[in-house]
Amino acid sequence: MATTDQFTSRVDPAGKPHKRTELLGPANIPWVYWVLGFILLLMPVVASNFVLFQIFGWAFILGMVALSLMFLGGYGGMVSLVQMSVAGLAAYMVAVFGHSGVVQISLGWPWWLSVPMALAIATLFGTITGALAVRTAGIYTIMITLAIATAFFYFVRQNYGVFNGFNGFNQVLPPQLFGVDWRQPVPIYYLTLFFATLAYFVVIYVARSPFGLALQGVRDNPRRMAALGFNVTAHRIAAYAFASFIAAVAGVLLVWLNAQISPGTVAVGPAIDILVIAVIGGMRHPIGPFIGALIFVVLRTFALDILVLVGIPGERFQLLVGLAFLAIVFWSPDGILGLWPRFRDRMRAASSLTSERDRRL
Repeated sequence: MATTDQFTSRVDPAGKPHKRTELLGPANIPWVYWVLGFILLLMPVVASNFVLFQIFGWAFILGMVALSLMFLGGYGGMVSLVQMSVAGLAAYMVAVFGHSGVVQISLGWPWWLSVPMALAIATLFGTITGALAVRTAGIYTIMITLAIATAFFYFVRQNYGVFNGFNGFNQVLPPQLFGVDWRQPVPIYYLTLFFATLAYFVVIYVARSPFGLALQGVRDNPRRMAALGFNVTAHRIAAYAFASFIAAVAGVLLVWLNAQISPGTVAVGPAIDILVIAVIGGMRHPIGPFIGALIFVVLRTFALDILVLVGIPGERFQLLVGLAFLAIVFWSPDGILGLWPRFRDRMRAASSLTSERDRRL
């Protein structure tokens, strides 16, 4: 799963070192980023509360979870199905240590204690999972992480002392900082947008850092990196820790957006959905998971109406998601992001043939 874009290469096609265009100032930010940022900032002006809350809020959060998977898969060559479990554990810990409608279990700590504790526990859980998974490769890594995600789901559903079993927690509300109710559509939109943007740029920065470049070397040729003196296992575990922290932040936002957390959030289905989101968007660039998340949320939200319109039971909305997944993977194994390079290459080939034909005539 090698990547060759500007975020993973130190040399240009001529073999000369790149001038690393890190996003250190406004002059180094491509114009597309400015246009997209302007549109997202003004979205509440033109979009309804439903779109802000149910579409973009969910897309940003699921995109962050998928981003953590993309970091492991795209830069580390490791596919993990435990990222949604990490996010769910963070959400549960916010409810356990903070405030919720289940006062018998929730400890009632202030947010500035409960949130860091939730992030630490979820990140530790993801790191331990990584320490177990990195000693395997390929399908075995996928099976180990899937087994851990499945075991976590059944444990949460059957444990009533800490996780409140099948019922989970409700009324888990964000703190009203600066006099703002952060669960209202516009505030939660900007809150999730801020953290999604922050996670995106942090991943880009880490991918360009010495650690990120070494991780990509471990992905491409672990034996050579080990021979050069790099600790392959340590780099992989550190990648799991970093990805787990991103997923944990998304889990905190998830429980604040939904105001509740239950075992269904950490079931096997949502774990697979994160993989589908990452693959649909593309594993070559950090923007891919957010594109995939937006497509997934739109399909999930409106698939029921579409299916009922054509005479298919609405509860089979996963059918549309599966068809979209198959179509994208069939036409572009690199996801949505891979469609443009394929189209560009075809246009260049057609242009070359046309020029050659004109010269012969």
